[in-house]
Amino acid sequence: MRFNLDNLVAEYEELENKLSDPDIFKDQKKVREVATRKKSIEEAVNLYKTYKSANEALIDNKEMLDAEKDEEMRELLKEEIRELEIKIPEMEENLKISLLPKDPNDEKSIIVEVRAGTGWDEAALFAWELSKAYIMFAEAEWFAVEITEQALSEWGWVKEVIFEVKWEWAYSRFKYESGVHRVQRIPETESKWRVHTSAITVAIMPEVDEIDIEVNEADVEMSFCRASWAGWQHVNKTDSAVQLRHKPTWIMVFCQDGRSQHKNREKARNILRSRLYTYEEEKRQKELWEARLAQVWSWDRSEKIRTYNFPQDRVTDHRIGQNFSWIPYIMMGRLTPIIDALAVADQQAKLEAAWKWQI
Repeated sequence: MRFNLDNLVAEYEELENKLSDPDIFKDQKKVREVATRKKSIEEAVNLYKTYKSANEALIDNKEMLDAEKDEEMRELLKEEIRELEIKIPEMEENLKISLLPKDPNDEKSIIVEVRAGTGWDEAALFAWELSKAYIMFAEAEWFAVEITEQALSEWGWVKEVIFEVKWEWAYSRFKYESGVHRVQRIPETESKWRVHTSAITVAIMPEVDEIDIEVNEADVEMSFCRASWAGWQHVNKTDSAVQLRHKPTWIMVFCQDGRSQHKNREKARNILRSRLYTYEEEKRQKELWEARLAQVWSWDRSEKIRTYNFPQDRVTDHRIGQNFSWIPYIMMGRLTPIIDALAVADQQAKLEAAWKWQI
């Protein structure tokens, strides 16, 4: 056998025993750590058990073939050996993939931030279009979407929008979208039919709670003011809008979506936790990169990741060097081909990096 993962099976059984001990539930953080680790190796353990059984069957069949005299039985054994010799390498490839490090955030709900960058109204228009595409994609994938905050330009486009995408595996589907998205097209106001280039930024943050990250209340400065808009249906006469500032990092959060100050405060805290978690995670990933551990792409959000060229009907993802057509279709939320291509490239890069480190 190329793989011997008996130690992983033993670890899995030990984790199962820990979770069956009632005392562990006194520490919810420990429960989460043990359950997460168990789930992260479960697929590899099950695949390994099947793989080990197949290798044992292959050895047994070869020994039986050497001792067997009956030609009909020998042919049956040869056929079983041929099938196992085809299946075992396939099992090894699946096992290699299952052993790749899992992203601990993949199963989490997310907070999406889309902001207009260079390009003024054209950038705000594209931010509005791309945020709509994300929401349609999320709903098509059966995620629940809730807009938390948005700031509009004078033309009604989006200068900034923040929304939550809730349900398991939301992060795994959106995590490749963080970065700068560039759009090239002819604005409606352009009289000379010149192509303009604008840009927006997208941030994808896993939703976290107090167990994932602790925020020292002394580090948070909170202030209140009247919301500039409140559901478009009434004039807000109370200081329901909430602004938080995390003093050590200068991370700012402003929330005015709800009419209730209490609800806005909870939403703001939720966003702040996610931003701090993402901030710390990016620092950790950069440290790993500097230590020459396997990483796929830069974590620098200022990096241009994708260009939407409307005149040529071409979307180019610069990380994988792949082009996609039918922009109107893509902007209706049909992002699956792009996201699936990125996931495949990510997996392949990790496999290649893991193989290099084995050498």
